[in-house]
Amino acid sequence: MSSPSKRRDMDVMKLMMSDYAVEPINDGINEFNVEFHGPKESLYEGGVWKVRVELPDAYPYKSPSIGFLNKIYHPNVDELSGSVCLDVINQSWSPMFGVLQYLQVEYFAADLLNVFEVFLPQLLLYPNPSDPLNGDAASLMMKDRKQYEQKVKEYCERYAKKENITSSPTEDSDEDVSDEGISDGRSACSEDDVAGHADP
Repeated sequence: MSSPSKRRDMDVMKLMMSDYAVEPINDGINEFNVEFHGPKESLYEGGVWKVRVELPDAYPYKSPSIGFLNKIYHPNVDELSGSVCLDVINQSWSPMFGVLQYLQVEYFAADLLNVFEVFLPQLLLYPNPSDPLNGDAASLMMKDRKQYEQKVKEYCERYAKKENITSSPTEDSDEDVSDEGISDGRSACSEDDVAGHADP
């Protein structure tokens, strides 16, 4: 079995060689931003977000920390900090986690590419309003689905355009996102909040 540092190098290289734009921070591979596009056929389609990724020293045995740097309206993403309520990443991460194990699909190792190709798209496609980080979004989603969808699209239009992630933070953003807001495995989300739980 390869060492954690080799696995980290391999996972980061795999992500960099993919279609995702990866921007290293401080010339290292433990901290970087990734350009993430909203999944097709979702309310977030057409939106572009910069997602901050921090790899702990114990990666892949400890989950990566992730957070949206530009705003997104979603029940399981904190609006101010960008931290993600994603149980698969936070509490249930394992270097051998089967990404689709709850669907009884074959197991394969979780890696950084899966975070962007499976975990985050599933989170945006199937929000869980019963275990929210954004109580307002969760409440609106349950009470008035049409208004909720309109607000999601408004946020995409206002905060999730290419220019929002290519320029440095400006006065247009209401608050600066701090490092403290990134999901770090200490989320209060329950074990039921696994991204990708969908109605059959």
